[in-house]
Amino acid sequence: MRWKLGRRSTNVEDRRGIRLTKGAKIGGIGTLILVLVGLYFGIDPSVILQQVSQVGEPVQQQRAAKTTAEENILADFVSVVLADTEDVWRNQFIKMGGTYQEPNLILFTEAVQSACGYAGAATGPFYCPADNKVYIDLGFYKDLKNKMNAPGDFAQAYVIAHEVGHHVQNLLGISNKVHKMRQQLSKTEYNRMSVRLELQADCLAGVWANHADKMRNILEPGDVGEALNAASMIGDDRLQRQARGRVTPDSFTHGSSKQRVKWFEIGLSSGNVQKCDTFNNRAL
Repeated sequence: MRWKLGRRSTNVEDRRGIRLTKGAKIGGIGTLILVLVGLYFGIDPSVILQQVSQVGEPVQQQRAAKTTAEENILADFVSVVLADTEDVWRNQFIKMGGTYQEPNLILFTEAVQSACGYAGAATGPFYCPADNKVYIDLGFYKDLKNKMNAPGDFAQAYVIAHEVGHHVQNLLGISNKVHKMRQQLSKTEYNRMSVRLELQADCLAGVWANHADKMRNILEPGDVGEALNAASMIGDDRLQRQARGRVTPDSFTHGSSKQRVKWFEIGLSSGNVQKCDTFNNRAL
């Protein structure tokens, strides 16, 4: 991927070196507030309560940041990819008659406290609609390469573009509509809606790649294959099979490998946001 000549985003917040430790446990009104926030954003209250009981209130501790040259290059890369998403989605929102609000991207080490709650690095990259921020521990890219067999800089860019896709969904009001359905649907039915939301974010990542390449000629031979491989490696079916040796489709929340590849390709080939309507498409 040709990225080094790209501009750097000013919306990256580097929290590497700031670590969270377990503090006093939250109780009473603090727990209630967390549960209410979780319900609003479609988070299972039991997950929040479990985290509160196990983790308690995170306490920030500033330590001397020890970053390697490799990590600093990755941080620079992330800044360029984020800038590319800003340029692409700014133009797309203008075409749709709207204004794009740029998200912040938080780089963290091991664990982070977001408006959506506490998250460890094992959570993987995520987007929090409560604060409009994307969170990523750069160590995830090592896992992507070594544990998921999905190396390559464009595979890394796809991950960022997918999370920014969730930000686009939030700005368009799509995420909120889905999360409001949580209390109206069974767990299986809501999982299916979650899959459609995730596949749409994959498609929007493809839309980004299409326009970013037209704007800056970023794609090199093999780049698309890297992204498709990454999408395939993080499909629910593959991850479930690796974790427990069997696949349970009703528990899918992100989509199968085949589905994730399909929708990224739809966005990439069309460059059209309208083609990413996974909610009115029966054949996922």
